[in-house]
Amino acid sequence: MCQHEPICPSAEATDREAARVVACFREQGWSLLCNGVILFEDTGELLPDGSTIAPHRGPARHALVG
Repeated sequence: MCQHEPICPSAEATDREAARVVACFREQGWSLLCNGVILFEDTGELLPDGSTIAPHRGPARHALVG
């Protein structure tokens, strides 16, 4: 599967987003990672088994200024 050193995290791993990008489609807002995960610019994810991870961005930086 992954030929990188060190090996990229699997799609099931909690750090799956750390896998390398193998194809990037910025105009469409998504990237394909080495582990088969599709990562969307809103931080949502589509896993190889068809399950999804909801967007999980933190608050905007300007919202933190008090």
